[in-house]
Amino acid sequence: MPDLSTQSIVINADPAQVMAVIADFASYPEWTGAIKSVDVTVPGEPGRARQVKYVMDAGLLKDTYELAYTWAPDGLSVSWTLVSGSLQKSQRGSYRLTPVADGTEVTYSLNVEPSIPLIGPLRRKAERSILDTALKELRRRVESA
Repeated sequence: MPDLSTQSIVINADPAQVMAVIADFASYPEWTGAIKSVDVTVPGEPGRARQVKYVMDAGLLKDTYELAYTWAPDGLSVSWTLVSGSLQKSQRGSYRLTPVADGTEVTYSLNVEPSIPLIGPLRRKAERSILDTALKELRRRVESA
């Protein structure tokens, strides 16, 4: 599987506040542009779902997919893999949180393998766009709370 695309941003909040927003899947449709509905299909410990089903509508790209989550015991990272999806063969990703002087550095890593063939540079460009949008939406949500 190809390498992950990675991008970071600093959010003016502590890691626990950032992780609370990341883990609040039910609110994603309120603050993300592309996620239209979310259903926790396998609950985990309180606030830490094990599997989540998403309905995404990003204009030309529409998909329903399910991700399985693994939460770090220290509360500073979460990773996921694709369980099922109509437009994706695989997806793996993670958020890693690092406390810094101005708040929390959030590093988002992602690799998506679409079901249809897509040359590497186009796939990586799409991943970078997803990373950039997701991090900016996350910062806006956390900092407005």
